Amino acid sequence: MPYIAPEIVAQARQVDLLTYLKNYEPSQLVPVCRNTFVTKEHDSLKISNGLWYWFSKGVGGKNAIDYLMIVKNLSFINAVQTVLGNMKIQAPVKYEQEEKNHERRLKIPVKASNNARAINYLLSRGIDKEIIQYCIENKLLYQEERTNNVVFIGYDNNKIPSYAFCRATNQERFMREATGSNKKYSFKIKAEKENNIVHLFESSIDLLSFATLLSSENRNWREENLLSLGGIYSSKYDLEKTKIPVSLTEFLEKNPNVNEVHLHLDRDLAGRNASTFFQQVLSKKYKVFDRPMAYGKDVNEYLCLKKGIKKIEKERTR
Repeated sequence: MPYIAPEIVAQARQVDLLTYLKNYEPSQLVPVCRNTFVTKEHDSLKISNGLWYWFSKGVGGKNAIDYLMIVKNLSFINAVQTVLGNMKIQAPVKYEQEEKNHERRLKIPVKASNNARAINYLLSRGIDKEIIQYCIENKLLYQEERTNNVVFIGYDNNKIPSYAFCRATNQERFMREATGSNKKYSFKIKAEKENNIVHLFESSIDLLSFATLLSSENRNWREENLLSLGGIYSSKYDLEKTKIPVSLTEFLEKNPNVNEVHLHLDRDLAGRNASTFFQQVLSKKYKVFDRPMAYGKDVNEYLCLKKGIKKIEKERTR
């Protein structure tokens, strides 16, 4: 195996993905809005705020080496050599992305005249109609007019919509955050009375699936704090790169009575890594319990398997 000096590896790691693609594979970059790109091969791979995240796979990173390993399936050595080889031919010009301005106004997708497609989609994922109706009545979700996507809404501390996550209601696994979304205020359902526990999920669908599971056990899901993290940033290859989501930090700061955190993250490698990291960091102040589903990739898959529902959603990687 070829040897590469640690200082040279460190130099290669400094090349973020936007800089790498701008310099060496510009045809791969597709702008979707100000300071945000996806790649031509994978429109669910979002590059923004100096980071990248592949929504359809639930993994992400920062530098080009992470991208080459995770997306292009290169070994670590080959990924480093690829970056260094390009740098030797042409020194990269650094491209900085502006920090997200969370004060930007949220551009909420226009509502459709009815929520029929959204309701049918959520029912097809095994979610109880009562829970869907509760969310619609409390303006937590609705159907988008132009695309028929289901839109999940998160509110700030003044009950102002500050986050919107859109998910396709057809067979494609298309997901995106609306422009101006502030991840501090991701989709959640707060307990109707004081509760010292918060349940964490990677997605809104998993959150609603868990509420359905509670309901099937005759437990009152409206007495629980349920928080979607809007995805997790967890490197499969470097646990130290995992980060505590700002949505969780915000929730814990604003709810000092909460002293228990229950993790219902995915059973894949990224989810297990994130769960391990959360336990290490949060256990200094909170009681942390790892509560993945007994089987299935995530909470919704577990729910579907229990109900005998065959998932037909296709991953969109165009």
